[in-house]
Amino acid sequence: MHSSPFRIGLGHDTHRLEPGGPLILGGLSLEHTRRAVGHSDADVLLHAITDAVLGAAALGDIGELFPDTDPANRGRDSAEMLDAAAERLADAGWEIVNLDCVVFAQRPKILPYRDQMRERVAAILGLSAHQVGLKAKTGEAVGPIGEELAIAAECVALIVRTHTGSPPA
Repeated sequence: MHSSPFRIGLGHDTHRLEPGGPLILGGLSLEHTRRAVGHSDADVLLHAITDAVLGAAALGDIGELFPDTDPANRGRDSAEMLDAAAERLADAGWEIVNLDCVVFAQRPKILPYRDQMRERVAAILGLSAHQVGLKAKTGEAVGPIGEELAIAAECVALIVRTHTGSPPA
């Protein structure tokens, strides 16, 4: 059986929004009138990236590594979770080629923060910002996204085999 040196993974996350700020997104703290609600810091973008990276290498998902039933994960910085996923990926013999991400939010507008978010994600993962694609879509004032009741993100990760790593613990 032939095994390709490339694999892809898809990550998705959604959190409900409530009044109050700030909004943690892409590893940044954005001034906003609403905040995402979750067990950790509820950064939907970093959660989607974490799941995409883990899924590409068949290493489980964010809920397995950081269960919301564990009090140690209450308020956890999502950058720590993404860093741990990247470490597992490297240990298993994989490297990220690139990420393509979408944030679904009526507000705030993502474009003014896009380059900072790309740079922050790249810094967490040891990548170049050119390896991190990011775009945003509004809900067109329809449904939970459009009514600012929820925020969501998706990510596709392309990884390449660098060496035969050790299996995850």
